[in-house]
Amino acid sequence: MAILTLRLNEDPILKKKCKEVTEVNDRIRQQLDDMMETLHSIDTGAALAANQVGLLRRLVVIDYEGYLLKLVNPKIVEASGEQECIEGCLSFPDVYGKTIRPQKVTFEALDENGKKIVLTVEDHMAKCVCHEFDHLDGEVFIDKVTEFLEF
Repeated sequence: MAILTLRLNEDPILKKKCKEVTEVNDRIRQQLDDMMETLHSIDTGAALAANQVGLLRRLVVIDYEGYLLKLVNPKIVEASGEQECIEGCLSFPDVYGKTIRPQKVTFEALDENGKKIVLTVEDHMAKCVCHEFDHLDGEVFIDKVTEFLEF
C-alpha cells in the first residue's frame, strides 16, 4: 500500500468528473487500499474521493461513524429531508462553511469485490456521503457554502 498525495485548493483535477469503473479488479482494489491508507494517515480525515488523490475514477473510501467502506461507482438513488451542515474538506485545509444537505440518503455502489451494496444513511453520514459523491462529479463543497466560518 502507499500514501498518495492529496490534491489541494485550486488543483484542476478537483473540478474534473471521474470516470465509471468498468471492472473491479486487483488494480482497483489496490487503489482503494491506497486511498484508505492515505485517509488513515490524516488525523482529521473521514472520507476521500479518488480525484482528491489524483485518480479520475469513481472511487470513494469512508471511515466515519462506524462505517468502513470502499465504494466503486457510488450514486445516490434517493434523498429526503434537509439539514444545515458545517463542512470542511481535506483538499481545502482550514476552510469551513455552512451548507444545506439532505438529512437522509440511500445510495448504491459496488464494494471492493464487485458486489452491489445499498445503504441508507442519515444526518452526519448523509452529509459525508453527499460531500464525497459530489467530488466524483467535480463539485467541491466551497461552491455550496452559504456562509464561511472561522475556527
